Amino acid sequence: MRRRNVNAALIVAALSLAWGVGSALAEMARYDVDRDHSAIEFRVTHMVVSKTTGRFMEYSGFVEMDPEALTVKTIEATIKTASITTNHEKRDAHLKGPDFFNVEKFPTMSYKLKSYKKVGEGYQAVGELTLLGVTKEITLTGTFNGVAKDPWGNTRAGFSAEGKLNRKDFGMNWSKTLDSGGLVVGDEVFIKLDIECIKAK
Repeated sequence: MRRRNVNAALIVAALSLAWGVGSALAEMARYDVDRDHSAIEFRVTHMVVSKTTGRFMEYSGFVEMDPEALTVKTIEATIKTASITTNHEKRDAHLKGPDFFNVEKFPTMSYKLKSYKKVGEGYQAVGELTLLGVTKEITLTGTFNGVAKDPWGNTRAGFSAEGKLNRKDFGMNWSKTLDSGGLVVGDEVFIKLDIECIKAK
């Protein structure tokens, strides 16, 4: 019996040592968003019967994290509002105008992480989105997709996340009512993110 207790103690000590080494090797580092392999998309109801999808083409951001320990210190992003596209020139011009993003007065919107927690197999992140000069909290639910080395020696990390917001919370109030009673543009906007980052050298 005593020998078993000694063996158990040795196993526990070995695991503790291994964890200590892993923690010592853990590294908090900056990962910059790779726009060529990322997407910031949104979807909103159009005239009740369909969804209009769009995306932003110009943005920058970074994540400070330790992917080995699955800990994140900071997430920040800045998006150029004039880079919005819905693959429809006239609609895009309207979205860039005062009724929606008002890009001349507000050329960027920004996001900054406040907190996050693990939920099931994924994560829930609460951050502050500043749009049209208004800052509100939004919640994103997503997954960390892992880390890999690319053929050029870069360390890459990937995330996917989804969330929603009410555009009127940010003062984006333009709307028209259909004869049937519905709205031309819905108030609720769904967000979808697929982000790939490269570890800064």
